[in-house]
Amino acid sequence: MPKTPDATRRSDRSRRAILDSALTLVGEVGYNKLTIEAIAARAGVGKQTIYRWWPSKAAVLLDASLALAGDAETEAEWTGFPDTGDLAADLKQVLRATVDQFNDEKYDAPTRALTAAGATDPELGARFTEQLLEPQLALYEARLRTAREAGRLAPDTDLRLMVEMLVGPLTYRWLLRTAPLTHAYTDALVDRVLGGVANVTAR
Repeated sequence: MPKTPDATRRSDRSRRAILDSALTLVGEVGYNKLTIEAIAARAGVGKQTIYRWWPSKAAVLLDASLALAGDAETEAEWTGFPDTGDLAADLKQVLRATVDQFNDEKYDAPTRALTAAGATDPELGARFTEQLLEPQLALYEARLRTAREAGRLAPDTDLRLMVEMLVGPLTYRWLLRTAPLTHAYTDALVDRVLGGVANVTAR
């Protein structure tokens, strides 16, 4: 008797094909020109299949961006924000990995498109921030909080401000292409930020 096809596995394949197609297309044509019809055609599925799982292209892109982030963590064998006891080394390790991801064409084009889409689509931007960006920033804050509790940062250190001082310049350089994105740059960034916090603490 022939085996019944695994519907769940088939659905997973279709879902992944849709997400991958959305990322590829948004990198090629941008968010404004992206359509559900184009995603369906690229993924080899019917338009109604997409609407069965997502109400809009913004919703598809959000799930696609979450999947992309998951792929990056898997490839980097991410096991959580490092805590070796050396705050500078831990921050440099994570920011170097971020540089490698931004410089990888697989992630660069779709991430740029998703960033631009979030700026023009308020719903997508809010959900992108809530479900993807904020959890990542929270990991930085948690590591800095551990350092503060260990006495390596002043008790009144503004952790969110410090996180933005670390990732803000990196994102700015990547997004506007003002200069090459390198490990040396992020290492210097960490040294400057930690040095600045230490100087303020000493006053």
